[in-house]
Amino acid sequence: MLRVLGIDPGLTRCGVGVVDVAPDRRATLVHVDVIRTDKDAPLEQRLMLIARAVGGFLDEWQPHAVALERVFAQHNLRTVMGTAQASGVVLAAAGERGLSVGLHTPSEVKAAITGYGAADKAQVGTMVARVLGLDAAPRPADAADALALAICHAWRVGPVAPSRAASGAAVGATAADGSGLTAAQRAWRAAEKSAGARRLGS
Repeated sequence: MLRVLGIDPGLTRCGVGVVDVAPDRRATLVHVDVIRTDKDAPLEQRLMLIARAVGGFLDEWQPHAVALERVFAQHNLRTVMGTAQASGVVLAAAGERGLSVGLHTPSEVKAAITGYGAADKAQVGTMVARVLGLDAAPRPADAADALALAICHAWRVGPVAPSRAASGAAVGATAADGSGLTAAQRAWRAAEKSAGARRLGS
């Protein structure tokens, strides 16, 4: 079972979602939340609140990895700066605990969850609810996006949970070919490539 903590970074609202993903790709909701900061508070205070909250989630839920939205260019420079600052706080918190961080663009996450890289937030939320067996999409959208990030990362990494870097121990036997993947992970990757080839050929 792979546990991933996904974070949709933002200075005013920072979505946090934790999921457990089984080897057969079934995902289970563990926790979902949104970190909020006052837009009128000093920047350093807002970042401190995010840092403390993220650190608390990491320590409480003990994920194997962290999934974070990759910062990308937008027309609103102020929004980009706030997202980048929140992302830096998350990266530092994960690094302090020896956790690897997977960076995923919004289009990558949308494609993984809905099969369509330009899906809107409502479509993403609907599919997150379906994947997790929920009655409705988590609200606000930042929460659903965080869960989508976590699911996307787990599906891309593979079915075997890596150990926390701090422990220095690998889970499962690593491949003799030097790829660093277990036999199960290699089989999963091969199946995904085969499925992708069939889609392209259809």
